[in-house]
Amino acid sequence: MNDPFKLEIISPEKTFLTDNPKSVTVPAFEGDMTILTNHMPLITFLRPGIIKVLGNSETEFFVEEGVVEFSNNSMTILSSTILDVKKLSQDKITKMIEDCKNQLEKGSLKDKESYMVFHKMDTLSRINL
Repeated sequence: MNDPFKLEIISPEKTFLTDNPKSVTVPAFEGDMTILTNHMPLITFLRPGIIKVLGNSETEFFVEEGVVEFSNNSMTILSSTILDVKKLSQDKITKMIEDCKNQLEKGSLKDKESYMVFHKMDTLSRINL
């Protein structure tokens, strides 16, 4: 099993999580990436999706977008929207999906905005509570 590394997940309001996981999977623009101890240094951008933190247990967080940095076995995730999947209600998810549908139906979004809203809606629709 891999040795743990340092993880911080930070929102503008607070440090959301500090942990020493064995792996973290993030929804990068390039696709989902799993980071393990001694991964090469990287900086990447997040798309809407689920962050999976695996240590003694598995924890999942929904993020809309953000930045990931990994260097010297230390990972920092910065995102303005971080939601603990276990604390989401079905009503909240349904409302967020409806908001996405409304944004897409307006047709006034630029390509990147449409991409982000589509991924947000797709991710939310796959959350099983």
